[in-house]
This record gives sequence, C-alpha cells and structure tokens, in this order.
Amino acid sequence: MKHPRLLVLAAALAFGGLLHAAPLDPANPFAKPSSLPFQYPAFDKIKNEHFRPAYEAGMAAQLEEIAAIANNPKAPTFDNTIVAMEKSGQLLNRVAVAFSNLSSANTNDEMDAIERDMAPRLSAHGDAIYLNDKLWQRVQTLYAQRAKLKLDAEARHLLERYYLDFVRSGAKLSAADKDKLKALNAENATLQTQFSQNVLKEKNAAAVVYDTREELAGMSEAAISAAAELAKKMGKDGKFAIAIVNTSGQPPLAVMSNRAAREKLMAASLKRGSSGGEFDNRAVVLKLAKVRAERAALLGYPNYAAYALEDQTAKTTAAVNSMLAELAKPAVANARKEAAELSKMAGYAVGAADWAYYTEKLRAEKFSLDENLLKPYFELDNVLTRGVFFAANKLYGISFKERKDLPVYDPDVRVFDVFDKNGKQLAIFIADMYARGNKQGGAWMNEYVSQSKLMHTMPVVANHLNIPKPPQGEPTLLTYDEVRTAFHEFGHALHGMFSNVTYPRLAGTNVPRDFVEYPSQVNEMWAVWPEVLKNYAKHYKTGAPIPQDLLDKVAAAKKFNQGFLTTENVTASILDQRWHQLAPNAIPTDALAFEDQVRKEAGADFAPVPPRYRSTYFSHAFAGGYSAGYYSYLWSERLDADTVDWFKEHGGLLRKNGDWFRQSLLSRGGTEDAMQLFKTFRGRDPRIEPLLERRGLSVK
Repeated sequence: MKHPRLLVLAAALAFGGLLHAAPLDPANPFAKPSSLPFQYPAFDKIKNEHFRPAYEAGMAAQLEEIAAIANNPKAPTFDNTIVAMEKSGQLLNRVAVAFSNLSSANTNDEMDAIERDMAPRLSAHGDAIYLNDKLWQRVQTLYAQRAKLKLDAEARHLLERYYLDFVRSGAKLSAADKDKLKALNAENATLQTQFSQNVLKEKNAAAVVYDTREELAGMSEAAISAAAELAKKMGKDGKFAIAIVNTSGQPPLAVMSNRAAREKLMAASLKRGSSGGEFDNRAVVLKLAKVRAERAALLGYPNYAAYALEDQTAKTTAAVNSMLAELAKPAVANARKEAAELSKMAGYAVGAADWAYYTEKLRAEKFSLDENLLKPYFELDNVLTRGVFFAANKLYGISFKERKDLPVYDPDVRVFDVFDKNGKQLAIFIADMYARGNKQGGAWMNEYVSQSKLMHTMPVVANHLNIPKPPQGEPTLLTYDEVRTAFHEFGHALHGMFSNVTYPRLAGTNVPRDFVEYPSQVNEMWAVWPEVLKNYAKHYKTGAPIPQDLLDKVAAAKKFNQGFLTTENVTASILDQRWHQLAPNAIPTDALAFEDQVRKEAGADFAPVPPRYRSTYFSHAFAGGYSAGYYSYLWSERLDADTVDWFKEHGGLLRKNGDWFRQSLLSRGGTEDAMQLFKTFRGRDPRIEPLLERRGLSVK
C-alpha cells in the first residue's frame, strides 16, 4: 500500500508543482552532515525516533530538488540535469544509509517496524523520480546529444548510466503501465522486507535445545558453556542450546560425535521458514517470484533473470546457465567420490548431517590436519592487524591506527583511521566482528560515506562478520573459514577505500553485482600467502609461529572437499536462476517441491550435499541485492582465479603489483565497463581454466 503523502508528492511532480519540505528539527542528527571526521555517523546521538522524521524530510526535500531540475526552463545541460541529480537527496541519503546499515547490524523491534513502513514508501519515492516524464525527457535529450557534449570519459559514462537507469525503471512505459509498475515495485519492497525479517527472527527463535551435555560430545568446553548460557537466556536453565546460523550447514556439525544430535541440528536448519507459524516464508517466496516475473514482463523481458542480467557483465541467462552447467557435472561427480570415501570411513552411508563431521576426520587422516590444531594460531586481533592489515600495507602501502574517540553502536565495534602511502588519511574503517541476536547472519561490507570528488567526501567503510563471542576472558579463536572471510570482506573495503572518482553514482563498489565480488575474492589469496600467514598465525598463548608442517598441511588440503563445496554453490546458483527465469504464468504452487524438482533436473539431487540455502531462508535470492545474482560468486571467482595467477606470475606480494591493481581497477569504481577494467588490468579476456584447476575440476 502506498503512503498517501508520497502519492501527493508524485502527482505534484507530474503536474510540475513545486513542493516545500517541512524543516527537520535541527536537533535531529541527520539534519546536517555529521561534524565528525569524514562525516562519520554520530552513533551516540542517533535514536530510533530520529529516523521517521528524517526520512519524511529527506524524501520531501529530494522531490523538491528533482522538481526544480525537471521544471528548469533552461535547456538541459550535463550540469543542470545530471550533476544536479547527483547532488540531490543528501539528507535522504544520510538517513537511509545509516538506517539500512544499522537495521542489518544492530536492529530492534522499532527499527523493524520502521523498515516495514518505509520499504514501499522508498520504492514509491524512487518511482516518483525515475518515472517523472519531464525529468526523463531532459535525460533523453542529453543522451541523444552525448557525442557533441565534450564530456570526459567518466561524465559520459555517468550520462549513459543514468539513461539506462531510467529505461530499466520504466521511463518508456505508458502512463497506465507506469501505475502498474509502481504497484509491483511497492509489493516487491514489502515482500522483501517481510522475508528478511522472518529469516532474522526465526534465526533467533530457532535455537536447537538439547537436554544433556552428552549430546554435545565433541564440542569444546567453551562452546558447551556458551550453549548452556544461551539455554539459560531462553528460560531453559540446565539445558543446552545451539543457535542457527545462515547456511544449511551449521558449524557444530563438524565436531559433534553424536549422530542423533547432528541430525536434530541439521533437520532444524533445513526446515527454517517452512514449518508453519509466523516466520513461514513459503508463500512469500511464491509471491516474490510472481511479482518479479510480472515486473520483468511489463518492462519487456521474458523473465526477471533476463532483466537483471542485462545490466551485469554476464549479460544473458544463456551465459550464466552455460557456466553453471559447465561446473555442475564435474562438481557432483567429485562430490559422489567424496561421499563414497566418507561412507567407508563412517561404516554407513553418510547423510547431510554427517558430512562435515567425517570430512574433518578424513582431513585429519589424509593431511594430519585438525581444525582444532589451527584455531590457537588464529586469534582475532592477530588476524585483523597482523594479517589483513599487514597484507594491505605490504601490497598498497596503507597503514592503520585504532582510535577510541569516535562513537560506536556496540561496545565490541572497533574503529581505525586508514592512511595512504603518502601519510595522508584515506578513510575510516569500522570493524564489527561478533555475532549478536539483533544482527543479520553472514558477512558483509557497507559504506556509511562514499568517496566523491563532487561531494568532497572520503570513505567511511565497515566490515561485518558473525564470529561467536567467547565467554568473558577467553580468546577469540577463528576457524580457517572465518579467517578467509575476514580477508574477503576487507577486499570489499579496499574497493570502497581506494575509490578515486568524481560522481557518487560511480563510486567504490557501485559496479555490476557479478563483478563486485571479484576484488574481495582476490584479497583472500593473502590469507595463506607465506609471508602474511607467518606474520599473523601465532599461538595465542606462547606467541610461537604456526609450525611449517601445519602450513604445508593447509596448502596440501586446499582442494580437499571441493566437490561438496562447489556442488552446494552451483546448486544454489541454479536454484536462484530457476526461480527468476520463470514466466508470470509458470509460478509453482509449492516452493519446496519446485526446489526439489530443480535440483533433480540439474543432476544435483544428491542427498548428502544439502542445499546451501533452502528457498525459505535464501536471503541472497529473496531479500534483494543478489536476486538472480547468486551466480556472481562463481562468475567473479573466474576473474579472481585468473588474477591470482597474474599476481603469482609477477612476484606476488609486491608494491608494484598492488599499485597496478589499485590504479587500473580498484580505484576506478563503476567509471568504465567492468570487463574492460579487468582486461586493462590483465591484458586479455578472462580464462576459466584457473578456476577449474583451483577447485580440482579440471577435465583431463
């Protein structure tokens, strides 16, 4: 349902009326840019009651600004139209960026209510801009004249980007179809919010309770103590509870020796969003698939995936389907071989709940590599400062200094000034590493302030992980996967911090979705680079460096279990595509039955490898952001694997290599076609062979 006020605003724009925004209380922290360094958010001053009025004033103010641009009696120019749009909406941007980031990292019931209310209204606000015919006519005129405007390359690309944004937002539709599109956009926004909130709330409510300590055999004493503490918080004193995390596979499955306990945990994980009750997402998934398919059809596309991919480096569903098919067959074949080996060790046919447990046993047997032997060398602060930061310093010359004077939204959040190789401050980096009940699952990077020469702003970027916080006084020891994730997310942060562009629309990580994961995946390589690993992998008690034989075992085990890992990734990508390649009249009536059918048709219905996400908690696909885009991780990894080869060919962790990667790609944001940026860096088109080799899938 659209909010009446927004309908009035949009109607006024359509008729050329000029609206005046009600002034925002000057005491509201969003009323003006933050006075803190780099416009760092004043987290200590931001309260729930500030969001709604700031949103109201921000939307009204931007629509005033847009009306002035659209109704300008002067002929359209790049400055009075495109640059003016880039400068519009600063108040709205301040509140929207802060709210969206905090609602992911530190939400509460009141913020959830605000999010539900604002989602359709913000959708309508966007429609009021991109479906404004007068504004569209100005953009269209400039686009037709672009060859004569004497624009530099970045400005011309920005103009072309705006033109495409308007077209893909429905600017060419009839008035009646624009109304239909607005309704679909609002419904999509509402459903996405409902889906994501259901996932988070059920994650907190779906902790698996065990009656006895014996059921948790194999878990560390610290983990068992944490489980007892969680159960106590749930009002089940004397019992033990394990919280559910993002993916189908749950971390304790790797160490729990009690098979029945493992199966209980896996079953609870897989049934999320599909067991009835207030968090059931099955109907939401079907509605989202239909709304997106109808929206794509209205815009002239055969399905939503075709619409989404046109704006990505992949371009077509055929290209994505081809890549996934190329990976699926060898991945599943390898997974079946792995399952046979695990079953031999177990003495029975392993199921989904058994895979991680026997994988760790087999890893230990094959490589004498036990995850528990690694963790004492992966203490969080060492990983961050002597690993992640150290690699960035060696490669790019940047340095870090922690500061305690800036406000944070949670006591565990850390803040660092980032200095460039010339000593000048480059950015502010926020590290939010621990899991919380009011924080969404997974790991991600976001920007509170984006770099822009036009707006005279410098980056404030944040990384968020979900590392379980140990009991008071205990060290935070990471798994290898958590170490890799820390390097990965910092790759995103570097992409934002190194941005050196003029226009906000093209800054930092504003690149195609199937390209944005590429720089972050490249940064993972430094987690196991010998010089880096030896610098941070030190025993948390003794300070002794990680033994060379343990490093050798990590390297030897690199391709281990890749059949499983690739199969679950490819299958999730195929599922996402199949949902979004449906026509409006082909939406199924049973979400999970459709999912099972997709896995079977893809040749990936192999029970020991559960879906990485079932549709009902597949947030990448249904909460927005990566809808029809989960393939991006594999697509980007093709570029990543090829780039890792380049670094190795050129000597590895050298400043000259980092400078070239930064100059040719990381600093460029979205100022040029993404694949052209890659080709400029690499000197040729990407090849898939390095990816196949990395995952042990090379066909001999």
